[in-house]
Amino acid sequence: MMVFNFPQKVLFKHCDPAGIVFYPRYFEMINDVIEAFFADVVKAPFEEMHQHAAVPTAEIQCKFLKPSRHGDQLNLKLEALRVGRSSFELTVDAYCGDEHRFSARSTIVYVNENGRPTAWPDAMRIVLENNIKGDGA
Repeated sequence: MMVFNFPQKVLFKHCDPAGIVFYPRYFEMINDVIEAFFADVVKAPFEEMHQHAAVPTAEIQCKFLKPSRHGDQLNLKLEALRVGRSSFELTVDAYCGDEHRFSARSTIVYVNENGRPTAWPDAMRIVLENNIKGDGA
């Protein structure tokens, strides 16, 4: 399994008045890493995919472990867990150096232009399956 790394500097726009990340901004960061994964690894950039399909989030769970502050350099790590007929389960963990900041588990669903779940196109499914976390990982 390949871990997809995505660097993210904590910007002013991510923070509340106390200078720490306002928790909904983490969900935007999670979406950013998923979008980058699809562009860079799956070779299905959202701007192309969204002309005929989409991958909305069906479920997300998140544990906020330590606060992140304006200027922190985060590394978001995406790992693929499971590919279903139309679903894709993944985790995203954020670190600042060795410090674990948040852990998220999410399921996205491939939907057609009518918003109905549909099977992954073969080329996308192959790439997703090739990135599944193995038993020994």
